[in-house]
Amino acid sequence: MVFGPLAAFLSDDLAIDLGTANTLVYSRGKGMICSEPSVVAVATDARTRVERVLAVGHEAKEMVGRTPGNVRAIRPIKDGVIADFEIAEAMLRYFIQRAHNRSKLVRPRIVICVPPCITSVEKRAVRESALSAGAREVFLVEEPMAAAIGAGLDVTAPTGNMIVDIGGGTTDVAVISLSGIVTSRSIRCGGDKMDDAIINYVKRKYNMLIGERTSERIKMTVGTASTHTKTTTMEIKGRDLVAGIPKTVVTSSDEIREALMEPINSIVETVHLTLERTPPELAADIVDRGIMLVGGGSMLTDLDHLLREETKLPILRSEDPFTAVAHGASNVLDNLSLLKEVSLD
Repeated sequence: MVFGPLAAFLSDDLAIDLGTANTLVYSRGKGMICSEPSVVAVATDARTRVERVLAVGHEAKEMVGRTPGNVRAIRPIKDGVIADFEIAEAMLRYFIQRAHNRSKLVRPRIVICVPPCITSVEKRAVRESALSAGAREVFLVEEPMAAAIGAGLDVTAPTGNMIVDIGGGTTDVAVISLSGIVTSRSIRCGGDKMDDAIINYVKRKYNMLIGERTSERIKMTVGTASTHTKTTTMEIKGRDLVAGIPKTVVTSSDEIREALMEPINSIVETVHLTLERTPPELAADIVDRGIMLVGGGSMLTDLDHLLREETKLPILRSEDPFTAVAHGASNVLDNLSLLKEVSLD
């Protein structure tokens, strides 16, 4: 009877942005304590076929595309939701224990951000994974809502705020008013789809195969969404699909923009469709207040300029798009009345 309240007293509550590409963890009173890739390296015993976790986060990501036959680098979160329950639980346990200096005694309350398109089955999977990993209580908050709070928008006011959250697996577009999401659309297209588009483009254009990490580096270095961006070049290395030997080519920002056209157009179309479904009074607010961009994918060069041209609306990018969702979740954690208003059942 005494141990429960004592554990609650000792625990530091956590806010977790459980993303397809990266997981960010905020601890109440400490700020952000962890920002690592959502990757787990698993080794399979050849004799017993039993799997064990080798590494999580940065260490596991370094292994992507470089593992021997008995080791797999797995992303347990796919398109914003749990695809591998056991591996996701192992990853959450690692982050929770890391937040509490490897202690297994504390059981924190946890706020976890989820996509607005999440099903009841997927909600249950997230909750059960967190509880099995050591959480005392789990609250789910929709990512656009957390992102809006993290970007400094007043979500409780009777005015329209439009948020575009471009993550690794999904892009969530939502109009928020009075602590609720009035209208939203979510597509399974984000940073990962951009990486895949670059891989496929290099394969078609240069008959060369590159890996995920190389593709991500190309996107961050010379990737652009606008024709007005100054042309830059980059040397890339991969495997020649004809000769089968290593190969080096030089690509340009113009080529990468062409490669990214399809996923970028999907995001622009989603913004348009959400605007079409927005009530007129809230649409008038958006004309005045603009659209807020958050998420790692929104950092693509000149994506804000392209959206401004396409929508004819002011486009704002949050101060730190990468951490906006996690920062918003941590703000919710500190405000119990707001947590009750915005958390999902």
